[in-house]
Amino acid sequence: MAEIDAILEELLSTTRASRVTLREDVTGDVFPVTHEALTGGTPPIKGVATPDMHRQPVVLEIQQGRQVVQDDCLAASSEPHFREMLELYGGLRAQIVTPIVRDGRVAAIVSLHQLGRTRRWSEDEVGAARATAARVGELL
Repeated sequence: MAEIDAILEELLSTTRASRVTLREDVTGDVFPVTHEALTGGTPPIKGVATPDMHRQPVVLEIQQGRQVVQDDCLAASSEPHFREMLELYGGLRAQIVTPIVRDGRVAAIVSLHQLGRTRRWSEDEVGAARATAARVGELL
């Protein structure tokens, strides 16, 4: 949907991050990336298989409907599957992960990624991620 792509591009431009993704619950198990916006040189992750993340702290928080803000992903967890995901996703070092909850369950996830370096996310950027998730949720 072109409207979702435009909303993700807007968040990418506003934050000057590396990547914005939308993951949707289309399979009932893994949330594949269905849309993404990238800065030049950032590798896409749409279609990339995700390592087993079921016990990851980020996933557990998202399943509870809570937004996760990580300024330094390497400091957040030393769990091997999490570390594998950071490298698989192009050297992911900071992220904001925001659930879209519908009817009491997580239906989709908006993720904002910074590659190659840590990053202190501002309150405005955290709020922009929330607002983007709300806008996308209205379209799903």
